[in-house]
Amino acid sequence: MIELEGVPELVDPVMVAAFEGWNDAGDAASTAVAHLDKEWKGEVFAALDAEDYYDFQVNRPTVWLDGGVRKITWPTTRLSVVRVGGDKPRDLVLVRGIEPSMRWRSFCNELLGFAHELGVELVVILGALLGDTPHTRPVPVSGVTSDADLARTMDLEETKYEGPTGIVGILQEACTHAGVPAVSLWAAVPHYVSQPPNPKATLALLNRLEDLIDLRIPLGELPEDSRAWQLGVDQLAAEDSEVAEYVQSLEEARDTADLPEASGEAIAREFERYLRRRDGGGPATQPGGHATESGDAASFLRDGPGGRPWPSKPQLPEADAETGTDDEGRDEGSDDTPKGSSDPKDSSED
Repeated sequence: MIELEGVPELVDPVMVAAFEGWNDAGDAASTAVAHLDKEWKGEVFAALDAEDYYDFQVNRPTVWLDGGVRKITWPTTRLSVVRVGGDKPRDLVLVRGIEPSMRWRSFCNELLGFAHELGVELVVILGALLGDTPHTRPVPVSGVTSDADLARTMDLEETKYEGPTGIVGILQEACTHAGVPAVSLWAAVPHYVSQPPNPKATLALLNRLEDLIDLRIPLGELPEDSRAWQLGVDQLAAEDSEVAEYVQSLEEARDTADLPEASGEAIAREFERYLRRRDGGGPATQPGGHATESGDAASFLRDGPGGRPWPSKPQLPEADAETGTDDEGRDEGSDDTPKGSSDPKDSSED
């Protein structure tokens, strides 16, 4: 049942969703939505019934004490509203939860029911995947949609993916069939630095979201965390010559692929973001989040032979965001399913 009592009438609402699990490498996507909720003090107005969608042997409830009283928190998906003022007020409906274990069609229909009742004009779904991308370069973020018209008007890729998919792909297709404009934003997380958190990928998703919906997002400590994270990984990678050589090979491949794009539109987009933040009184975001501070990333790199940090290069087939995984690309969190891909530009689905 959808109950929206107490929810105010929203202004040009956009629904932003992210789900832990298969589609959330490094927890980058779910952390991005959590950041929006924290910075704008979101108010939860609804939660889906956990028993309808989750296998509690896969996603366990947790027990905790509140003033000596034992309470249980059930894994579920919650919806909150944030009201954004300013010259261009626009409200956001934030959806944050875990990829459901069952009844995905009913799950999507319930979310679309909320979107319809709230007058949502656009649904943006955030995802993150594992890829062959170096941690020293700006995080690649691709935007895809199933709507050809939306792809043209918003400068997005029209997805051509075929194969297994996750809840991000299912929700986007449900939106398309319901006539609700929907976009998926995918950030590529280096496969050799797969453990969460990954503030650099979270920052990249928020920057791309900011461009997409034309709304200045307060970044808080994310730029500082991103620089510290990168420096920590730099230090660990430098301790092993094989790791350093592998990262260098990724850098060369990335620079060669991106050379034609390192001008024109890409530069203009970064400059526009700088001006928007300067005019808004906030600090300019340094593209790429280059490391300038110390940070401890010892838990990020996988252990290789002898216990030394070592990013074993995966033998990946050509795959999409929903299917590609590395040799160990399992979700160590809630559902023990693959959550990665090899190349966001070639493989981003929705």
